[in-house]
Amino acid sequence: MTADQQRDHSAGTGTVPVAGVITAGSYPADDPVTGLREVLELISFVEQLGFDTVGVRQRHLERGISSALTFLGAAAERTSQITLESNVVPLGFETPFRLAEDFATVWALAAGRLHIGVSSSAPHADLLADLNRPDADPKTDAYELIARFLEALEGRTLSDQGLQTPYGIEERPHVQPNIPGPNRPVWLGGGSNRSVDWAAQHGLNLFLGNLTDAEGDADFGTSQFARVRRFRRAAAETTFGRERSVAVERVLLPTDTASAEQRAHYREFASSREARTHVAHGARRTLIARDLHGSAAEIAERLAADPVFDGSTQLRVSLPYGFELAEYRQILTDIRERVLPLLGWEAH
Repeated sequence: MTADQQRDHSAGTGTVPVAGVITAGSYPADDPVTGLREVLELISFVEQLGFDTVGVRQRHLERGISSALTFLGAAAERTSQITLESNVVPLGFETPFRLAEDFATVWALAAGRLHIGVSSSAPHADLLADLNRPDADPKTDAYELIARFLEALEGRTLSDQGLQTPYGIEERPHVQPNIPGPNRPVWLGGGSNRSVDWAAQHGLNLFLGNLTDAEGDADFGTSQFARVRRFRRAAAETTFGRERSVAVERVLLPTDTASAEQRAHYREFASSREARTHVAHGARRTLIARDLHGSAAEIAERLAADPVFDGSTQLRVSLPYGFELAEYRQILTDIRERVLPLLGWEAH
């Protein structure tokens, strides 16, 4: 069952209707081959556990997956049911129609099991400027790039004249392969009011990560839930004729079946990142979510108290960078078998 087939759960605080996993696909600097193959193995394991979705981040200048759709093409050949996602592709470095072609190609390879997440960001733009197209304008509005990407996905005719090809006269030209309209699941990743409003106004789903702009003096959970409510109100006023989804990202580190060494590692990891969650950062007063570390019951209790999980919001479990494959397996197994059942989620 894909993530599009929402469960019929009663609305209520703490209920998770859809649960997925996100990985950055980190690997050793001297052995990307083995590292990336282990990530593919991990994705197969996520499907075996019964999660609804599995997604990959697209990272630049880091030891992680730098081409999400290329990687998901390989993942499509190793899975059969789970929904695949990109969480997310920064549009700042992409050519809209080429990204649409890549998405449509992997969508076909995955037999429709692909969701694409995009964002308006361009990470490390200063470092990559000299490696980008010489005519690339850093002042280009990334939302214009997203709009062009969506237009390319629509497959509109680019000319009334048939296109001459090596195979003869083709039909009127449009981006190929063509994805039928109802099957173009696109998510916009964001944390600002602008991104929330844009997603609502353009018929997109909304993916909210571990960062959000502060709402006054409110904490992370309250500020992020304000974005969720804002999106749903704005989406309800549109006429796209389909229900929109919201998913949020959380780092979960359950310790129930962890070894003593693993417990110490998780505790140290969470502790090293705790201080950053107590202050707002920068001019936008960005807030960062806490890692949830402890027993499955403790983690489930904290998720149930999070206002974001109102019975409709989906969960994406973000795997931390640089952990061992055995640690990922233990974390995911505990989440699947011990955390999620306490939140009303069921595998299908």
